[in-house]
Amino acid sequence: MLPFSLQLKDGFPVSEQILSAVRKAVLTGQLKEGDLFPSVRSLSQELTISPTTAHKVVSQLKSAGYLVARPGIGMVVGVPDLPNKSERINLLSPACQDLLAQAQELGLDLDDVLTALRNNHRKSS
Repeated sequence: MLPFSLQLKDGFPVSEQILSAVRKAVLTGQLKEGDLFPSVRSLSQELTISPTTAHKVVSQLKSAGYLVARPGIGMVVGVPDLPNKSERINLLSPACQDLLAQAQELGLDLDDVLTALRNNHRKSS
């Protein structure tokens, strides 16, 4: 079982979706520093993706500081410096694309979506 939430969607690169999900899980505390991370093999099997894609994701997460290799243990979660605001906004991109697609299906425009966001923000504040 994966230690982070992810539902792969068509039309977006799988590796980007996984990277985004892991970054989000670290930033929200779902994944904590020192937590074990799945091996390339188990990541590949769990998500039914190629081992090459899984390896690419793990390498990118490692180079960004989200994963650290621990001899005899494997990969564990690291906590890199917090990304800047534009990088954090980019983490919202998949959700924004889904929201805009749903709005389009409902015949709503951007102003309607912004109104809905403002209304929901007031309710949650």
